[in-house]
Amino acid sequence: MSTFYILGIDQSTQGTKAVLFDRLGKIAGRCDISHKQIISGDSWVSHDPEEIYHNVITVCRQVIEKTGIDKNQIACLGIDNQRETTVCWNKKTGRPLGNAIVWQCNRAKEICNRIGSNAETINNVYKRTGLKLSPYYPAAKMTWMLENIPGIEQNRKDHTLAFGTIDSWVIYKLTHGTSFKTDYSNASRTQLFNISKFCWDEDLCELFNIPMNALPEVCDSDSVFGYTDLDGYLEKPVPVHGVLGDSHGALFGHNCLNSGDIKATYGTGSSVMLNTGNNPFFSSYGLSTSLAWKVNGTVSYVLEGNINYTGAVISWIKDELGLIRSASETGRLSREADPGDRTYVVPAFSGLGAPWWRADTRALITGMSRTTGKKELVKAASECAAYQINDVIDAMRKDTKIAINRMCVDGGPARDTYLMQFQSDITDIDIKIPDTEELSVIGAAYLAGIAAGLYDAATIYDAVTYDLYRPKMSEGIRKDKTAGWNNAIKMLIGNNKEE
Repeated sequence: MSTFYILGIDQSTQGTKAVLFDRLGKIAGRCDISHKQIISGDSWVSHDPEEIYHNVITVCRQVIEKTGIDKNQIACLGIDNQRETTVCWNKKTGRPLGNAIVWQCNRAKEICNRIGSNAETINNVYKRTGLKLSPYYPAAKMTWMLENIPGIEQNRKDHTLAFGTIDSWVIYKLTHGTSFKTDYSNASRTQLFNISKFCWDEDLCELFNIPMNALPEVCDSDSVFGYTDLDGYLEKPVPVHGVLGDSHGALFGHNCLNSGDIKATYGTGSSVMLNTGNNPFFSSYGLSTSLAWKVNGTVSYVLEGNINYTGAVISWIKDELGLIRSASETGRLSREADPGDRTYVVPAFSGLGAPWWRADTRALITGMSRTTGKKELVKAASECAAYQINDVIDAMRKDTKIAINRMCVDGGPARDTYLMQFQSDITDIDIKIPDTEELSVIGAAYLAGIAAGLYDAATIYDAVTYDLYRPKMSEGIRKDKTAGWNNAIKMLIGNNKEE
């Protein structure tokens, strides 16, 4: 095929994008649609799976029609997805049994408290999965669904129950119910997958009361996951040839394919991910060990810190506090703020993620003075993302002894030059920013193109260029600022982090 396009689907927390990539790996077109955030008074966060799938089909058709290409030139699809968000549906009818529980949602906290009533169980879960027992992960969310969704038990008895992360749901629907699969990256984030034996763990499924026949087949990340005609839109079905969780997609998109490569994704929350090759590090400092992917038959591991609220803090100051009208204002206001203001925002709206893992906390603002105003609050809300990421990198350095001197960064907030320079300063490393925000879907599309034999892995990354930020802050100022942040954390959780 002399002229071809690869269609990348990015199903994220806030919406769904479809991105077309040409034969050189460059973006030829993009369309996106947001979906509703269903938030209850209990801080539960849900999504409508049917709305998400409808949007997947809509944006795929829109981007093809917008660019005016021949739809017969679509060679294959790659998918990246918001991780940990959990769907349950009937495998026979293809209908959801309830709304998806979003990764941010803390509703399964009591289930984790019940399951983790002794240290031996907590340690066993961690050693098998690399994940600290938490309502963040799908296992406890699935248990909550089994205990709370009306009619779900009958589906279990009838063997029609399906549990999956968003990738499994989208693949199932795209293939008209013929493919119930997930990849290694997403499976390793469920807290049900044994990352040493590379299979669903029977003992963990029993612990969480999850029927193993309700879980998808786990496939290599560069597999053919099935064929789709986009609900009849394409004349000939094309393969779904690569699937990655969004953070893993960004790692692949940054060409962070070797041990020691690191990236941070700024989104609703943030993922800081360090490639450790075939060597899994089990953290002593609150980080997660997962599978990066299984590609060309080889498994790679990552050490990761997940942060619940980074970009979402900017949405909060815009939508709830009304301090800004657009996220693009934060950089200017931060520069105009008093540089000596000591205000800190610790955004634990539904608990703190890595490296603290405290589901019992709530957000705080501390250090305000009489002269603290809108600009200072905006600056503190912006900088809290950099402080949280710095905490994760500090933990990675302690766990691995790897010298981290440069980090790739992606996501919408990466366009904020104030924040990127502050991240470089506070972490004392170089920051590489690509010329596009679409690193997660680039990773999925490049993986699909390489797996299909359409892209050359050695040259395809030449399609992405980078800007570089270098540290400028003095060591004294850096230490003073991080000490203030650490004091704010101590105010929230006490002097000792929960192990």
